[in-house]
Amino acid sequence: MACNTIKALSYDLCQNNLGGIKNIWLANYKENAATVESEANEVSGFADGVTWYKYPIRKGTASMTSTYNTSTDGASYVSTELSLVFTRMETQKRVAMTSFALAEAMAVVEDSNGKYWFLGKDAPITLTAGGGETGTAKGDRNAYTATFTDESLTFPYEVTASAAEKLPKDDAASSVPSL
Repeated sequence: MACNTIKALSYDLCQNNLGGIKNIWLANYKENAATVESEANEVSGFADGVTWYKYPIRKGTASMTSTYNTSTDGASYVSTELSLVFTRMETQKRVAMTSFALAEAMAVVEDSNGKYWFLGKDAPITLTAGGGETGTAKGDRNAYTATFTDESLTFPYEVTASAAEKLPKDDAASSVPSL
């Protein structure tokens, strides 16, 4: 007995498509923080009282990867890893890394196509890997790296344009150092 059916998918094969991430917004996890419209299957709003912090990302230093996982006993979930590089080790970023390690969070990710994705719908995202390195040669990376993991029932939900408009646009307004 099938639990669901395959649905049709149509899209423009000639449409431009870019990889990479432009911006990340993080907030402390709040249960039921995102409103998902059932017909559109998108996040259409966020609960009152959620404070988002914007983390601008340098080009080519962040990625989001989702993997569908299933077991023989019927359990399934999607694991999404959000990998970030915070260039130049310094005190503010060290303090941020420490807070990430202790936090239960949720995130909105703006990709290079101008699409926004929500992580933390079913459970908080957590820091599952991180580190700092000075590099060896002058041209090597000096940075902190952080990997957040989201384990959810489905792939990340797209955030509607109207909900994304409410995220802080000004880096200074979010009180987070430029990373």
